[in-house]
Amino acid sequence: MPNNKNSTCNQKVFDQFFKSNSKLLRNYIYYKFGDLDLAEDIVQDAFIKLWDNCSKVPLDKAKSYIYTIATNIGISNTRHQKVRFKYKDYITHCSRDVNNESPEFILLEQEYLEKLKNAIADLSERQREVFLLNRIDKKTYKEIAELSGVSVKAIEKLMHKALLSLRNKIGNDI
Repeated sequence: MPNNKNSTCNQKVFDQFFKSNSKLLRNYIYYKFGDLDLAEDIVQDAFIKLWDNCSKVPLDKAKSYIYTIATNIGISNTRHQKVRFKYKDYITHCSRDVNNESPEFILLEQEYLEKLKNAIADLSERQREVFLLNRIDKKTYKEIAELSGVSVKAIEKLMHKALLSLRNKIGNDI
């Protein structure tokens, strides 16, 4: 690793850079995403990534690097939280439905919902996101592709993998 006086790999330079930019970055992320604890975590993650890649990031580019990294982490986290909340609301909604079914049917339904919940939770983040956007929010593959910034073919492949995984864990009841 280069360790000259003006390198981000130099411990003193990195420490000074951290001290002069961490608070501003934390405030920026806090204002952008509205969660102080999350902002502090994101700042730490961004600086860790900078340190891990210090040999590739010159000092004059380090500020834009950490802001870009922090913003991307925040967006990714927000997207993940959105999927989790929608999934949680869906499961809560399903379990609150009142019906006039027999106790055996209700028990079987609860067991199936638990199996489904666990199987969905075991999907990769991207597969889970695509599955829930399609099946819960009724988004088309094209709409999901536009939201995600990928091709429709990529969404089709993710959905196919998600369905295969769910069928393997639950059966053909999906």
